[in-house]
Amino acid sequence: MTTPILDIRDLRVTFPTDDGLVHAVNGMDLVVQRGETVGIVGESGSGKTVTSQTLMGLLKGTSAKVTGRVLFDGTDLVPLSESEMRPYRGRKIGMIFQDPLSAMHPFYTVGRQIAEAYRVHNRVSAKAAKAQAIEMLNRVGIPDPVARYDSYPHEFSGGMRQRAMIAMALICEPELLIADEPTTALDVTVQAQILDLIGSLQAETGSAVIFVTHDLGVVAEVCKRVVVMYGGQCVEEAGVHDLFFRTAHPYARGLLASMPSMVDEAGRLTPIPGFPPSLLDLPQGCLFADRCPVAALVPDDRCRTERPGLTLVGSDHRARCHLAEVDIQTSALDLQEVAR
Repeated sequence: MTTPILDIRDLRVTFPTDDGLVHAVNGMDLVVQRGETVGIVGESGSGKTVTSQTLMGLLKGTSAKVTGRVLFDGTDLVPLSESEMRPYRGRKIGMIFQDPLSAMHPFYTVGRQIAEAYRVHNRVSAKAAKAQAIEMLNRVGIPDPVARYDSYPHEFSGGMRQRAMIAMALICEPELLIADEPTTALDVTVQAQILDLIGSLQAETGSAVIFVTHDLGVVAEVCKRVVVMYGGQCVEEAGVHDLFFRTAHPYARGLLASMPSMVDEAGRLTPIPGFPPSLLDLPQGCLFADRCPVAALVPDDRCRTERPGLTLVGSDHRARCHLAEVDIQTSALDLQEVAR
């Protein structure tokens, strides 16, 4: 069996604060196969970005404490030092940041920054790196790439900056690309162009891609498999079709119910009531129990006293829910009706 490009086991990340430890990631598991496209979705504060930053080693040298395993091509990245992590960051694992304007240095030209990313991992001359950067700008659709090489980030439009960020992330042809909200600040037309661009470059390079997003529409369009995060945990993992049509976790159903529908224009959105749990003081039981519309139906108040594990509810479909253990898929319970 082929070794997955990424295998995360029981990843936990805490940050010390004056008020106590913030448990940002709480036992995250994730496996990504080579060439696969996986989406990670969830509300703000669910641990999506912290997980991706951990994969890039961006928390090394900070006050964060990271435990668990992050196996990249069989090598555990967690115990690596900053110097040991450098050959992986950028060369083997690339990242498209959410806000390219703040991710790029304002004092250096876009082309110089892309060329520098290439020279860090390749022993080439400045002239060769410049040529490679111009070629990459052309591949991502930047008009007149030779002239634009000397432009500064503020001289690019939002869509062009995002394309330049993609060029920087892919110039070394990494085996894994992490796209953290790559289309959030873009209009619909540019968003579609960026998604098509990432897909075409992925086909060329064979990279695996992790999309970190809150946009379920993007997930439905580009991802093969989806991981739903809540409170720093994976609460549901499934193929795209199963997530949308055989949803097993009440939180995931709440996310789908809160989406606007193109079919039922007169329908009302169903928001998820309440707030996510405090990451300073996690509850003993299910992290979603206080907001769950069906927690009261589980016997012996298990949802508030016992934290559920990931349960297999179908082929390659898992959910972290006590109701999943009694076959939530075949029960007569309609979670959306209960939520109303």
